[in-house]
Amino acid sequence: VSDLRASALAGPLDVSRSMFDLRSPPHRFIKRYDSVSSVPSSSSSRKDSQGSNRSLDTITLSGDERDFGRLNVKLCYVSSVEQIWITILHCKDLSWPSSCGENPRICVKGILTLPKPVHFKSSAKEACNDIEFMETFVFAIKLQSLQAVRLVFKIQTQTPRKKTIGECSLALRELSSQESSHWLDISPPSK
Repeated sequence: VSDLRASALAGPLDVSRSMFDLRSPPHRFIKRYDSVSSVPSSSSSRKDSQGSNRSLDTITLSGDERDFGRLNVKLCYVSSVEQIWITILHCKDLSWPSSCGENPRICVKGILTLPKPVHFKSSAKEACNDIEFMETFVFAIKLQSLQAVRLVFKIQTQTPRKKTIGECSLALRELSSQESSHWLDISPPSK
């Protein structure tokens, strides 16, 4: 966070001025430099430590931003009987805290965020690289009610104790009678 008040930026040589200095005229040309190679860098790509160009979108994240896994679900709305069909298929590359043990039992809890939320839960399976659930849940709900809500999934451990280790969600704006498959990125649980 930069303090943009004049007193904070005033200095004998103005050496600490950032490229976001709001006192500089708008027409001033600013060059960005890559911290690794010290050459001008474009906004869409930069050279990595090996010297190859990489899109900023493909940089591998680490630490708290690491990959928590993905959940595969299928959705279908049968308008003739006003039913939503939700199938939980797979959970791939799931990571869990070491406090949960080597192979905790994992289940997926689903929530339709209606004014009166609808909850459902898969059976618990032993954690592995590809947990196969293959479980379908059917609810009779009007399509108009569903199009304004989200379908939230909470990935939970059942052993040694019940704990939410990740979550993901999906908007239900485009439900149709044609079954659609979705791969959802799992994020750390919200506080």
